[in-house]
Amino acid sequence: MNVLVINCGSSSLKYQLIDSDSEQVLAKGLCERIGLDGRLVYQKSGLDKEVTEAPMPTHKEAIQLVLDALTNKESGAIASLDEVDAVGHRIVHGGEQFTASALITEEMIKTVEECNELAPLHNPANLIGIRVCTELMPGVPQVGVFDTAFHQTMPAKAYLYGLPIDYYKNYKVRRYGFHGTSHSFVSKRAVEFLGLDKDNSKVIVCHLGNGSSISAVVNGKCVDTTMGLTPLEGLVMGTRSGNIDPAIVEYVAKKENLDIAGIMNVLNKKSGLQGLSGVSSDMRDLEAAADGGNENARNAVDVLCYQIAKFVGGYVAAMNGVDAIAFTAGIGENDLRVRKTVCSYLGYLGIAIDDEANARRGEDVVISTADSKVKVAVIPTNEELAICRDTVAIVSGK
Repeated sequence: MNVLVINCGSSSLKYQLIDSDSEQVLAKGLCERIGLDGRLVYQKSGLDKEVTEAPMPTHKEAIQLVLDALTNKESGAIASLDEVDAVGHRIVHGGEQFTASALITEEMIKTVEECNELAPLHNPANLIGIRVCTELMPGVPQVGVFDTAFHQTMPAKAYLYGLPIDYYKNYKVRRYGFHGTSHSFVSKRAVEFLGLDKDNSKVIVCHLGNGSSISAVVNGKCVDTTMGLTPLEGLVMGTRSGNIDPAIVEYVAKKENLDIAGIMNVLNKKSGLQGLSGVSSDMRDLEAAADGGNENARNAVDVLCYQIAKFVGGYVAAMNGVDAIAFTAGIGENDLRVRKTVCSYLGYLGIAIDDEANARRGEDVVISTADSKVKVAVIPTNEELAICRDTVAIVSGK
């Protein structure tokens, strides 16, 4: 079965065409600057990238360009759209309504629309992608895979905030968590790769990138995660503040003469590693600056590593133990210094790092020493493959 995986953002679109039988990527790429001038990046497996500047006033034109590239006679991955058997869509927020991926129907779309106010930048774009694919590929089954679904197994003690309970009952104010597709994929892969018992396992997944989150997973089910009602909560991130004293909002707003929109812009886009360092949101830039003596950059890196270690420690307590810790995503997979520093706080768990293994990249690898009491691994995430697998399972009725 050939599955087209679509991930629509407000002005961008990432895609992969995957042969679900072999799980090989036949083609992949992205559309950028949708609504502006438009840019398509396309790469068939085994060939070089092709870049096309083309008008993309809406997502419809973007997706049409993707479909045209996939069926191009010279470099297309398929002969015609008849070879696309299903489409899997990433949907950021499913609220409490969706605890798993679901077949897309008009009724399902209406339910997702009810969650739009919880993810105003993402859900509407995700739904646009769904409607465009429905128009351009009528009759092809489509599946929605939710960032929030994996975390819906959290108990009330983990997802409720210390606010008037009516806010939850009336407005569904609670912890939802995000990056669920990645956390699901990596936690399952960690159990398999490390030879753990899937029915008796405790795994902590550290998804560390420009957006970062950590989850605690017991027997394959999430019991806690760091992101909350929105992706702003939890760890300090590229430009997001993560956890802060809520009173800071009022204090800074008065000092800087900012309204709610202004202060939220600061918390989401001007804070985090970028705000702390004044240098960059990219860890490579920060570490280079820190090595050059920039104290603010060094502090930003230290804050991130310290916070990761604190959350990991908290989740060890929440699960009453841990069998494995998995690092994934851009920073988690590629930054050996972050991994080493975080694990330096975890000596009480009997963890020691194998520096040679920790230097490897691009593969599943155990980076803890053979005598470590808790296994630490790097597991590259593959959200597109996870979406593909869920799409196939639902379409085939398995």
